[in-house]
Amino acid sequence: MTDPHAIQPSELDQLPDRDPEETAEWRASLDAVAKAAGPHRAAYLMRRTLERAEGAGVALPKLLETDYVNTIPTAAEPAVPGDEEMEARITAWNRWNAAAMVTRGSKYGVGGHIATFASAAWLYETGFNHFFQGKEADGSGDQLYIQGHASPGIYARAFLDGRLNEAHLDNFRREAGGNGLPSYPHPRRLPWLWEFPTVSMGLGPLSAIYQARFNRYLTNRGIKDVSASHVWAFLGDGEMDEPESTAALALAAREELDNLTFVINCNLQRLDGPVRANFKIVQELEAQFRGAGWNVIKTLWGSAWDELFQLDTTGALVRRLREVPDAQVQTYQTRDAAYIRQDFFGADPALAELAKLLSDDKILECFHFSRGGHESRKVYAAYRAALAHKGAPTVILAQTVKGHTLGEGFASKNANHQMKKLSVDEFKAMRDRLGLPIKDSDFVDGVVPYGHPGADSPEVRYLQERRAALGGPAPARRVHPVGPLPAPAEKAFAAFDKGSGSQNVATTMAFVRLVKDLVRDKETGRRWVPIVPDEARTFGMESLFPSLGIYSPKGQTYEPVDRDQLMYYKEAKNGQILNEGITEAGSMADFIAASTSYATHGEAMIPFYIFYSMFGWQRTADQMWQLGDQLGRGFLVGATAGRTTLTGEGLQHADGHSPVIAATNPAALTYDPAFAYEVAAIVKDGLRRMYGEAAPGEDPNVFYYLTVYNEPLPQPAKPAGLGIDEGIVKGLYRFNTAESAGLTTVANAPRIQLLGSGTAIHWALQAQRLLAEEWGVAADVWSATSWGELRRDALEADAALLRGEERVPYVRQALQGAEGPVLAVSDYMRQVPDQIAQWVEQDYSSLGADGFGLSDTRDAARRHFGVDAQSIVVAALAQLARRGEVKATAVKEARERYGL
Repeated sequence: MTDPHAIQPSELDQLPDRDPEETAEWRASLDAVAKAAGPHRAAYLMRRTLERAEGAGVALPKLLETDYVNTIPTAAEPAVPGDEEMEARITAWNRWNAAAMVTRGSKYGVGGHIATFASAAWLYETGFNHFFQGKEADGSGDQLYIQGHASPGIYARAFLDGRLNEAHLDNFRREAGGNGLPSYPHPRRLPWLWEFPTVSMGLGPLSAIYQARFNRYLTNRGIKDVSASHVWAFLGDGEMDEPESTAALALAAREELDNLTFVINCNLQRLDGPVRANFKIVQELEAQFRGAGWNVIKTLWGSAWDELFQLDTTGALVRRLREVPDAQVQTYQTRDAAYIRQDFFGADPALAELAKLLSDDKILECFHFSRGGHESRKVYAAYRAALAHKGAPTVILAQTVKGHTLGEGFASKNANHQMKKLSVDEFKAMRDRLGLPIKDSDFVDGVVPYGHPGADSPEVRYLQERRAALGGPAPARRVHPVGPLPAPAEKAFAAFDKGSGSQNVATTMAFVRLVKDLVRDKETGRRWVPIVPDEARTFGMESLFPSLGIYSPKGQTYEPVDRDQLMYYKEAKNGQILNEGITEAGSMADFIAASTSYATHGEAMIPFYIFYSMFGWQRTADQMWQLGDQLGRGFLVGATAGRTTLTGEGLQHADGHSPVIAATNPAALTYDPAFAYEVAAIVKDGLRRMYGEAAPGEDPNVFYYLTVYNEPLPQPAKPAGLGIDEGIVKGLYRFNTAESAGLTTVANAPRIQLLGSGTAIHWALQAQRLLAEEWGVAADVWSATSWGELRRDALEADAALLRGEERVPYVRQALQGAEGPVLAVSDYMRQVPDQIAQWVEQDYSSLGADGFGLSDTRDAARRHFGVDAQSIVVAALAQLARRGEVKATAVKEARERYGL
């Protein structure tokens, strides 16, 4: 009879057994333990053996899950330095004021969240008192990504330390009158406090990883030593459902970002109910993070559980904790001791015996209150262990109770995320639980009072002394007065003014050539941060590889396959290029970190992120809002732009709408340049505005979005005349007239104004010639470099009129006196040029590439969408015919002649 436990030869095909006898002895030993002490004891020994092997450096697959207990044993917990009783009083005041702030605001119907901070209060307080470095600490201090729904607790602490007053708290979520507090962390709304906007869930963890990575980049490149800075990301367990939350875990482990700690508040609840009702979110996250290579610390149970674990001599308690689903744990939180005895302890005879040793009060203490995330000693031990761990990032899975200390009406209730207030009686009960010296008479007319122990109280002095020792207040955002960057040499921009002669140059290549010159600038060249998502060769950037190097913390540990070529693939520890692989989201997170370095680190960096235009705003528009919220500066470059320009790629790659999406973002300055000299002029002005001397009234906290094309065409010289650069920056200038183009028409010929942007201006120029030579129509051609900026200026002019100020929109000024109607055309949907329609005094019409893209030649695609030169001619004739300036029959004749 075959031994079922014997090793079969098929198992050893790829792994020869050098000592089958020894292997058999190990297997027999395991069988013996399982038979004598049970399978749970055998599993326990195997886990401990694997942990030992991992710690000894034995090359084994990592253990992905550990028991549902604290990673750090109670005996190994260090004492918390400082005054734990004092910190408990501070936390109590913060809990009270956070709840009071939201409750008082509820009468205005502005909402707010109470339960999240109630669960996470100790996670923050322990960090503020012992770990989070302020801006005066070494490097740049720490970067704190605060969980968005916990903002009331952060405001409450700022109130306690004197940075906010009662008027601020009373204006929570009421910002219109000034002196208000934004609902969530928002640098644009409260720029002295908040560094990072985090409430768009999933973007915080992704950004935190790339911020930690960018910190290493700055240090390794010698820009600034920020090796002492640590990135802390406070997240919710429900937030981890977002794909962005875990998208870059492998990057963080691969690059050994031990300057990064995730603190996940595992209160087991999301907005509508349990995070993993039938499963265990902590175990799932542990496996996910361990599998990605992170150090995992579980802080699950408070000190009240110590006695229970000591009594668990059979392992029955640990087994039961592993098998009970999260939703049932929440139920225990709300039920009496009898229910818990029956349902939890009654599931196993060994547990039933253990329960006989426990009082009802003990059971309720454990199951209702005692969680690792609610005890400073447990949290302190986890944070200290995280900072001590080297070679990998750390995630702390801290179990808490959502709504902790708010009362039975809140704790672990499915609806507590939507509960915006407590009653007066609930506040009084909370006051008694927290031991706060607030009198019943302080509740005037049923309004809950704010609580403050006094500016010179022991609590406030302690709080401020702790923050002073750690480098100042936190969180805090500070823009260091570093002054404007010197402007690059003029020759880098002027080189494009003469055009390319007979050489065909796409505007994508023109931009890359410009950057190649700018990165050589002695003053500012090293501050450029080129970012690309594995498409550098598509955009012609491979020439930058050997000169700038691709950033890698490992340098180049191999000989590249193209080492003997001029443009070989060069990685370097001080490399300047961030080549992120196939991840637009990761590239955007890189861009955000670099674009806000002027504030985070006091070092202005100039990022440009170049990408397929289709995969920018469409795919990562939420991060572009995050960029604007965080006051980022830099250049986003949508390459291979347009709906008809990228031949053969088809629907998924054809961008006909990114300027529409970009127009929704108030911080985005969107340009669609047609010529190389326009690209140069826009970049030059962007550097001036964002990094140099912004003009009065100009906000430097903007970013530029440029669409550039992969269609190689001769680049003309910049037209002579005054105001060309101004027109390029403002969005519109006359490129030529029929006469300056050398076209002959009869006297008093019908005239039309053709406005084109990007590559569409070339179709307009062809149409200009056809109109003159075949139809006797004179056309002037205008370059509309930015429909969006023209609209923005016009909206500002309208607002000025409402204030009683006389102001004429620039688009109307530019077109003043231009004869005939206006026909606008772009390689985007008509909504793009139609942005300016209402401010154009002439008859206005437009052409665009509306609908889905398709694969074909450029000419065929343009004919399909009706934007090629012949289609422009027919549209122009139709517009003139409606005005009676050409015969109506000319329109039909043109359609037939051109086969439309």
